[in-house]
Amino acid sequence: MEQKIIREWKKVFQSDLSYIVYELKELVKAPAMIILEGDLGAGKTTFTQAFLESAETLSPTYSILSETRQVLHADFYRLEKSEDIIPLELGIYLENKQFFFVEWGLKYARRLFREIPETFSGYVLEIKINDAADASLGSRNFVLTSLKDD
Repeated sequence: MEQKIIREWKKVFQSDLSYIVYELKELVKAPAMIILEGDLGAGKTTFTQAFLESAETLSPTYSILSETRQVLHADFYRLEKSEDIIPLELGIYLENKQFFFVEWGLKYARRLFREIPETFSGYVLEIKINDAADASLGSRNFVLTSLKDD
């Protein structure tokens, strides 16, 4: 997979997420698949909530997929192999969607590009906690990269 850095944000606090969301919407070409990468507790679901402007958005860890407005949100933490993606029929869910957020999806990127509509561009948003000692209050660094299937 070919990746190219588009934008980096340093020392981002939760109160800053609306600015990151605004910039991200300007930087990505929709419809877009955005793979969210980061350790447990890094803020992948929190970022998605900020993007949707809804704190009620739950992590789809147990249901795998969650639909909201123009967004499909997936959590592949429990998937064991890339073939587990096929029965999800992502193409059906992604009709008329502008964004597809995938937590824990980078290792499945090749399969994802086969399953999503060709009109979708691909990105990775990596989130890293700066101060692991106090993850709830600490800042994060965000790196947005383009992602292309080679």
